[in-house]
Amino acid sequence: MPPNRQTAPSFSATLPTGRPQAERSVPRLPRLPRAVLARVETLPAGAWSAEHSHPWGQLSYASQGVLQVHTAAGHFIAPPERAVWVPAGLPHTVVNTGPAEMRSLYVASPGHGMPGDCRVLEIDPLLRELILAVCALPELYDEAGAEGRLVQVLLDQLAQARPAVMALPLPTDKRLLRLCAALQAQPADLRTWAGWAQEIGISERSLVRLFQQQTGLAPGAWRRRLRLLLALSPLAAGDKVAGVALDSGYASASAFITAFSAEFGVTPAQMFAAR
Repeated sequence: MPPNRQTAPSFSATLPTGRPQAERSVPRLPRLPRAVLARVETLPAGAWSAEHSHPWGQLSYASQGVLQVHTAAGHFIAPPERAVWVPAGLPHTVVNTGPAEMRSLYVASPGHGMPGDCRVLEIDPLLRELILAVCALPELYDEAGAEGRLVQVLLDQLAQARPAVMALPLPTDKRLLRLCAALQAQPADLRTWAGWAQEIGISERSLVRLFQQQTGLAPGAWRRRLRLLLALSPLAAGDKVAGVALDSGYASASAFITAFSAEFGVTPAQMFAAR
């Protein structure tokens, strides 16, 4: 039987209740004073922002903890050395699962070569230092001087940043969304796709076809990525790999590490090594 543990991981797509002190304020500006506006925040575990959008793009980078950005199209999860890019006008919510030093860069739109869709980006050492340096600039930095040139270098590097495989696209079919919610609530559920198809009132063939069409992933690949993305927060919090593997539906820590490495290109220990 699948484990039924109280500590089973779950995305925080549903906004927390009873903790108004952890809700983040959203800047209300008619326009940005410069091409890039930096915001630095020290956030407690579980801090969140209600669904919102803004007329500029946003790069969200947390130096510790795991950052979650949720949109109608999917979940975007950024562990260390990754950041989430949200284009202008896209409704989204933001949650950090652990204490975080948050760096947000608001980028005036359009232009600067930034992506038009929400995605997770790899943050290499150069880009990390550029983010930190720009966050230290005054709000009204000198656009014509060295500060403006530094910001332009940052924008050039961001436009070239590699996408990371840290996004989980969601289908649009209501039956498949019910299935996705059930798997998120209990990622270790071992039911077959035939069993799930019967549960949601669809044929197995249609389930597989619609999943592939609407998410770009086969059901098995989607479930594997879900399990591994859900595992990021407990791993970041210091939970043992063996326990996380069991909660994620893996029979052993070695099987979990193999799947983790194949999906993300690094082992859990490498991803969460002290920086």
